[in-house]
Amino acid sequence: MSFQSIWDIFINNWEVYLRGAYFALIIAVIGTIFGTLIGFFIGLMHTIPQRKKTVKTYILKVFNVLLTTYVEIFRGTPMMVQAMVVFYGLVSLDIEINRFLAACIVISLNTGAYMAEFVRGGIVSIDKGQFEAAQAIGMNHFKTMVHIVIPQVARNILPATGNQLVMNIKDSSVLSVISVVELFFTTNSIAGSTYRYFEAFFIACVLYFIMTFTVTRFLLLFEKKLDGPDSYKVELITGNKPKKEGV
Repeated sequence: MSFQSIWDIFINNWEVYLRGAYFALIIAVIGTIFGTLIGFFIGLMHTIPQRKKTVKTYILKVFNVLLTTYVEIFRGTPMMVQAMVVFYGLVSLDIEINRFLAACIVISLNTGAYMAEFVRGGIVSIDKGQFEAAQAIGMNHFKTMVHIVIPQVARNILPATGNQLVMNIKDSSVLSVISVVELFFTTNSIAGSTYRYFEAFFIACVLYFIMTFTVTRFLLLFEKKLDGPDSYKVELITGNKPKKEGV
């Protein structure tokens, strides 16, 4: 093993490596976006007030039980097993599905289960006085969520969302069990054809680190952009114009 052998493997297979890294990143981004939307939906459903015992209330309770079951199942089982169940389960039902699409579905459902708890915690952390103030000015639950709560929750869970994206980039490697051509799958193919396992997977390790490090730094810059400058300059505007010297 030498640096030259690592370099030779990368030069001879760089297109395959970059293609695998591209698909790993795309799957992770798509899964994080749709998983976050699922998480917001479940988090909002769990926080709908249930004051009166009506048919609508009982239907909502049953629906929340189903959503809670989904969250517990996907939080309590490995993603590798979920990928096998989703893909081969659909195949057993004679449903043809693209492996890339199956990978995006698995990542989205897995991410949604975790993001649901983040969103619920973010909503609960909002001061109750804001809900009372919204009701005082005539806003219903939906308007309160859209205009007051969701913008704050989205900012508060941004670090958790970024962390989930980084996790999805790394966890996309388990999707090789359903033959999704991502970075781990292509690296395994290169290692098998060259019989240089350490060198091949060392390159994959470097590529995974580059992707996760870049995403992390980008998200930190985005958070700082949302927070604004560290100090704001406050200027007092009055109607009196400053007098000139000597007047």
